[in-house]
Amino acid sequence: MEDQGFVYIMASRRNGTIYIGSAHALPKRAWEHRNGVVEGIKKKYGCNLLVWYEAHESLDAARLRERQMKEWRRAWKIREIEGLNPEWNDLYNAVARP
Repeated sequence: MEDQGFVYIMASRRNGTIYIGSAHALPKRAWEHRNGVVEGIKKKYGCNLLVWYEAHESLDAARLRERQMKEWRRAWKIREIEGLNPEWNDLYNAVARP
């Protein structure tokens, strides 16, 4: 689906700094975080592990969800991560495969 969007969470480590974002192409965006192409959060805090993501029918829907999640308490964000990925494994290879 061309208009599909994703909400994702990058982390520095388990229970470390977390960053929530949205993107049209999740593998590309995660790669940019991992390789320091994205200014700010990666370089300052080392958020290079893709620990959670969620697909949406459109990028607009993903952006709305991102804005909602950014308002959440940290504990809620951690609960969301651990619901999908209890060990905080890096999910990059799972989404980057062709």
